[in-house]
Amino acid sequence: QVQLVESGGGLVQAGGSLRLSCAASGRTFSGYAMGWFRQAPGKEREFVATISWSGGTTYYADSVKGRFTISRDNGKNLLYLQMNSLKPEDTAVYYCAAGSFGLRDGDYNYWGQGTQVTVSS
Repeated sequence: QVQLVESGGGLVQAGGSLRLSCAASGRTFSGYAMGWFRQAPGKEREFVATISWSGGTTYYADSVKGRFTISRDNGKNLLYLQMNSLKPEDTAVYYCAAGSFGLRDGDYNYWGQGTQVTVSS
């Protein structure tokens, strides 16, 4: 079992920045690829970014490429999502997940409870 807890969400103006964190506990954090997903009101959950177990490989959704950066600190069991140049359409609940390197919900076995990000125009 892996327990995941997100933090760092909040309200920010368009063009601003936020850094989300995901703290992991339980089984070996470094053994898992990690991902960020988001779900806006009335929409399905969508992939945002993923990072390999070593941190050496990352992949982003086109909608966030160049603005968001995923990273991890295996020594501290932490996953991050640096979000810059935020847009109102980035408003969503953001979830971190642990599992296999992939873009689909089904690639991940463990999920956090989510943190709300709201971007005002």
